[in-house]
Amino acid sequence: MKLSFLALMGAMVVASCGSEGYSRAEDAQDAGREFIRASLDGNIPKAEFYLLKDSANLMVFETWKAKYRNLSAAERVSYQEANILPSKIENINDSTVSFTYSNSYKNSPTTLKIVRIQGEWLVDLKDIH
Repeated sequence: MKLSFLALMGAMVVASCGSEGYSRAEDAQDAGREFIRASLDGNIPKAEFYLLKDSANLMVFETWKAKYRNLSAAERVSYQEANILPSKIENINDSTVSFTYSNSYKNSPTTLKIVRIQGEWLVDLKDIH
């Protein structure tokens, strides 16, 4: 009985950390920040962890990965050293948030949609602009 309880507790701890050891986002802003930071750093597994995984998003993500791989080493370092500059975070409804930001390397605004699906906040790239 004691062994079963310990095994169950261990499984719950592992599940709460996610498949890659990343923590689930506590809110939309957390999901956006984690996704953006991972994207700037080129941490593909972490960025994918915070991505809404449907066919359209996976296609956009594949395109982003190819572009990132083609960056020069200097550009990659510049992105990794860049700060995230949020400019507008707007609740669309109780399960959708618009997150507009730029970064200190390329100061061009980008807006992500972050959605709550089955209690989990994830980045939806289909409407990125």
